[in-house]
Amino acid sequence: MLRRHNRRRNERPALAWPAIPWHLLAGIAAVLVVAAGGYYSGAWLLNRPIETIRLSGPFERVPAIQLGALVEPYARAGFLEVDLAAARRELTALPWVADAEVRRRFPGTLEVQVSEQKPIARWGERGLLNAAGKLFLPDAGHVPAELPRLLGPPGSEAQVTQRYFAVQEQLQHRGLSVARVTLDERGAWSFQTSNGLEVRLGANSVDERIGRFFQVLDRTLTHMAGEVDYVDMRYPNGFAIGWKSPDAMQAGSGEEQRPHA
Repeated sequence: MLRRHNRRRNERPALAWPAIPWHLLAGIAAVLVVAAGGYYSGAWLLNRPIETIRLSGPFERVPAIQLGALVEPYARAGFLEVDLAAARRELTALPWVADAEVRRRFPGTLEVQVSEQKPIARWGERGLLNAAGKLFLPDAGHVPAELPRLLGPPGSEAQVTQRYFAVQEQLQHRGLSVARVTLDERGAWSFQTSNGLEVRLGANSVDERIGRFFQVLDRTLTHMAGEVDYVDMRYPNGFAIGWKSPDAMQAGSGEEQRPHA
């Protein structure tokens, strides 16, 4: 008598794995244990304590002892587990640190190299700007007296810094330098040279007016710039000169005019 076996449609027969001898299984397990042990023992040997923190940098504004104290807690994590990125972030958060690199050096050294901010101008009364126009120190305890002074609305630091460099380059060719650059709330520009000459530029066609000023300086004011109080470049086709004294005005060849409002 034949029995009918009910099998679900599409049902596949179970696969039969070949039998593996017990001694082969034991060998595989032993290899895996040895490999895992070697990995963890190797990692343990590499993740040895950091014994030396090596610092390099100018250390003019940021003392080495301050940097070492900041990095030391990170070094406790061990050679492999020290968080280099976090240490760098904390270093670059220091006001006078421009950039920092943190590296491991086998077998147990952590190397830290920092570069310091270089102020190129002061912002307002006590702020310090770097060459990118970043206000890296809003209220400095000591402001070098030789730095030029830049002024402008909050958030205009980079814009005023760019204008400073453009004017400074032109003045250096003539043996002068910038003492002050100002951008007021209405968007009007002015600057003062190292010999006390004020140049009023206004808010429109500023680059063109700067170019005309240097033409005036070279052609007319070269030999009498010390007698000029200000030069007003806010005229469409001319300029006005303000003299320091009546005698200087009579000696000058320019004609002073009233600037447009």
